[in-house]
Amino acid sequence: MILTGLLLLLVGALLGIGILWTIGLVVIIVGVVLMLLGRTGHQVGGRAHYW
Repeated sequence: MILTGLLLLLVGALLGIGILWTIGLVVIIVGVVLMLLGRTGHQVGGRAHYW
């Protein structure tokens, strides 16, 4: 999810498409939050870890 966000962020910046940049930023933030929750041992969506 973090890699997808980085890809969207990069494409949005290179092509000058603001909505892709914004979506990429949101996806990165969600990915980081899920990763942190998974690493602290909290279950996310019924899973003990998140890839």
